[in-house]
Amino acid sequence: MGSSRQKPSVCFVAMNAYSVLSGRKDVNHTGGAEVQQLQMASWLVRQGYSVSFVTLDHGQPDGVDLGGIRVFKAYAKDAGIRGLRFIYPRWSGLWGAMACANADVYYQRTAECQTGQAALWCRLHRRRFIFAAASDADCSASLYGLTCRREKTMYRLGLRLADGVTAQTVTQQRMLRKNMGISACVVRNCGSNPTVSSPPEARAATDANANHVLWVGRISNAKRLEWLLDVAQRCPDMMFDVVGAANTQCDYVSSLIARAATISNVRMYGGVPYSDMPEYYRRCSVLCCTSAYEGFPNTFLEAWSLGIPVVSTFDPDGVIAGNGLGWVAQNVDELVTCLNRVCQSPKLQMEASKAARQYYVAYHTPDACLPEFERLLLDITGDGVGRQGQ
Repeated sequence: MGSSRQKPSVCFVAMNAYSVLSGRKDVNHTGGAEVQQLQMASWLVRQGYSVSFVTLDHGQPDGVDLGGIRVFKAYAKDAGIRGLRFIYPRWSGLWGAMACANADVYYQRTAECQTGQAALWCRLHRRRFIFAAASDADCSASLYGLTCRREKTMYRLGLRLADGVTAQTVTQQRMLRKNMGISACVVRNCGSNPTVSSPPEARAATDANANHVLWVGRISNAKRLEWLLDVAQRCPDMMFDVVGAANTQCDYVSSLIARAATISNVRMYGGVPYSDMPEYYRRCSVLCCTSAYEGFPNTFLEAWSLGIPVVSTFDPDGVIAGNGLGWVAQNVDELVTCLNRVCQSPKLQMEASKAARQYYVAYHTPDACLPEFERLLLDITGDGVGRQGQ
């Protein structure tokens, strides 16, 4: 190695990230994993790292620069012949885009086939690979979030080949150790840095929507939107805004949308661009989560950053109950009880609002969370010597 030392370059393998990177409203997939990777990438750029992404091809120029982040396209979503497209153009396109990015470290989030594909490319080309768990399902023994043997096999291969693995919570860290024999470091999810905005006290005092409940998420079995609809029918004095769409259409989704249309206090907005979401948070008094399982929802961070408490069926590492950030429920009856309690008590709203904002600022800004990720980067690359400095 030479004496020239520099920070390693980082590439995020995130097929669905182009929407959140570009702000294009005709590309409508923006999930929590994509938002997290944008936050991480933006922070790394501010620290002086060279950052790139590999995404799907949406007709954008290859290697386009978006805010200091270069974006390389792998393949179009529907390109290829069924039965063959797993290899071409998907696998070949992924590897081609990774080669174009030419980074020192590749980062991939969420258990899927691409975990193994990206890790194998890194091993063959002597690059470093980091996998990040995005859900408790990624850490389970059965891998219940994956639907076929091929996905599970490729994911397990990627885990074995990874130079570093991150978990969102201590719970996930323990699950990875117990179920996979994998040592992971905890890198907490982050939101944006605090902005100058009305403090929770002012917000709560002027909120005209004291009985306004927000639900944000993908419409899927795991998110259990039907629970929210049950709650809405039992709480006619509350208004429920639902933001989110399904990744794929099916009878389950169609039936939920049809049912929601019959409930007068439910408004369905479909998918909303990430940049437009603050408007929906600011007009609610509480965020409701009905998921069967999660990782560490970005929706919680977005709410807490604005001093909005959460009523949830999922409590990552017990932080909601342990820090007074909202209320935890186990079923529809308890959701109804918790929502009635918070919507009918300005004092409870105020207390939870203050706690939520304080917790967010202390633990979930990029500057609070991402130095741990930077330590991992430098550790697996030998204290930050990129290939150009070798």
